[in-house]
Amino acid sequence: MKTLFARQWFLICLAAALVVGFRFATPLAGFAQNFPVPLLVAFVLFLMAWTLDADALRRAVTRPQAAALGVTVNIVLLPALAWLLGWLLVEPLNWGLALAAAVPCTLASAVVWTRRAGGNDAVALMVTMITNVSCFITTPLLFWLLTGKDAETGRDPWQMVLKLMLVVVLPMVLGQALRLVPAAARWATAEKRLVAIVAQAGILTMVLVGAVNSALKLEGAMADGGTGGPTLWQWVTMIVVVIVLHVVVLWAGCFLGRLTGLARSDWIAVGIAGSQKTLMVGLYVGLEQDLGVGLLPMLAYHAVQLLIDTPVADWLHRRGASAHEAPPASAANLPAEEAAP
Repeated sequence: MKTLFARQWFLICLAAALVVGFRFATPLAGFAQNFPVPLLVAFVLFLMAWTLDADALRRAVTRPQAAALGVTVNIVLLPALAWLLGWLLVEPLNWGLALAAAVPCTLASAVVWTRRAGGNDAVALMVTMITNVSCFITTPLLFWLLTGKDAETGRDPWQMVLKLMLVVVLPMVLGQALRLVPAAARWATAEKRLVAIVAQAGILTMVLVGAVNSALKLEGAMADGGTGGPTLWQWVTMIVVVIVLHVVVLWAGCFLGRLTGLARSDWIAVGIAGSQKTLMVGLYVGLEQDLGVGLLPMLAYHAVQLLIDTPVADWLHRRGASAHEAPPASAANLPAEEAAP
């Protein structure tokens, strides 16, 4: 039991936050509705950016083809497939799937899982930085293309662009700027596990807020004579769609990398970074739009990518391991930030 918790503690806590949020939505309503979501998002993304060693970007700049392909997979191929699969889902689950596809790559886990698989972590970091820094444009645009709705229904869409710049991009820039101070960079590197745990506590708080808001929206729909949300079959369909989406894009990224002649380490990075999506930005945008249960496809996608990419990364490492390569870290010993946004 202790080993299981050490390996999957974030997913266990994520499930607990969902259960608590849905079960105790009414007493937690005041907490969720008054919670300063933008401040927490900015704080968490600042922490995660502070721990990222951007020096690796210099290695990726010398071979930009792999990073360019990874970005294309993440913001073109994955959203296109999500649009096709979204026809299988009912509203607002299809909106949640579209939002999951529209957000940028994860801030930390794509890099660590790429390294775990024996891939080029510099390429993964480049994909992460490009998609996150540009998300103030790409996320609202992709969401509109996939759903026909503005990133903020009924409001000026430029409001969301400005919010993403202030809440997502600016904290990341400040986090990286802080690394220019040698003492701050050393501390962030040495205390990466502590910083990651604090960041993950912030993510779990966001999940709790999202679960409470989703439950309140369901209760409101039932009070108004609605059906009370999607049926069991529709939930099962959503889970299957999320799994198919992630697995197909992960495979396609690796396949396209090999097809274009990339080195093995590079196409591994393309597959992993191209198929992973951040939870933190998605939760923020979803709460801003009051998606309710539409948040759940995004939560499911995040859980699926953690559960699937772990054995896939280990399998890739075993297939390509050589005598001079270090063995992959066990799941119990991986840094806590691997399940982070």
